[in-house]
Amino acid sequence: MTLARLPMPLRVVYGLFGAATLALGAFVVVFLTRWIASLEPVEAFLAAYPGTAPMPEGMGVGIPAWLSWTHFLNGFFLLLIIRSGIRIRGEKTPSGLWTSRRVKKRRMSLTMWFHIMIDLLWIANGLLYVVLLFATGAWVRVIPTSWDVFPHALSALIQYTSLDWPTHSGWTGYNGLQQLFYFAIVFVASPLAIVTGLRLSAFWPRDAERLNRAIPFDLAKALHFPVMLFFVGFVIVHVGLVLATDALRNLNTMYGGQDAVNWTGFWIFVLSLLAMAAGWIAARDRLIAPIAQRFGDVRMRPTR
Repeated sequence: MTLARLPMPLRVVYGLFGAATLALGAFVVVFLTRWIASLEPVEAFLAAYPGTAPMPEGMGVGIPAWLSWTHFLNGFFLLLIIRSGIRIRGEKTPSGLWTSRRVKKRRMSLTMWFHIMIDLLWIANGLLYVVLLFATGAWVRVIPTSWDVFPHALSALIQYTSLDWPTHSGWTGYNGLQQLFYFAIVFVASPLAIVTGLRLSAFWPRDAERLNRAIPFDLAKALHFPVMLFFVGFVIVHVGLVLATDALRNLNTMYGGQDAVNWTGFWIFVLSLLAMAAGWIAARDRLIAPIAQRFGDVRMRPTR
């Protein structure tokens, strides 16, 4: 018998049991890590590698306005991409169909069209971010410049897991673990999401035999959803750590553009959340269809 078919009281019991098991597992991991960190060789390792990612002196300090804006837009577009992506996976019968006026064979569900259009905005924002990253020298914040980043990342991981948070300032740089994850997000996961998404879309050149052999459809399909789950997991952990480790300073660094502890960044963060919530609510067929109609023919399924 599946969990969905169990009586509600049993489902509640199983849910509470599962939550208790996870909490107990987390408790064991934290205290085991704290014991490991107390060992003399590990203490010496943590002292030698406190966690801060090595960076060229005087470079990458501060959060410019363009970084704050592209950071917000990345989160905003990513939220809508995830929303539409989940809807695509669960959509058995599309609520509407979009057809290109130039290529009549190019048709897709209205949800897929919206997903791709938001993808394009996300890609444009990402390209702008990468260009400015290299043009301003801020690339040193997310691209490792020394192999020492790996022991620093391990040190940061031990500190996070033991709940003894790494002490560093996001204004002057990231710790090694953050830098490796940011590098993976920007230069590995994002291109992988773009390529696999394009391969699955109606815009992929179906007659390009070499491309089709290089990137098989089944491989793209197998990778695209797990990559989205990686983004979701990263966002959850990222936001959680931002709020758990000196929230006001962290929010002020990214949203307020200053290395100070005050409420400026917090209230800008709240406004950004309201904008994201508004975007989530607005992403409905009755608002998407008129926009899609400007770029092709839209046929909606009759509602009962």
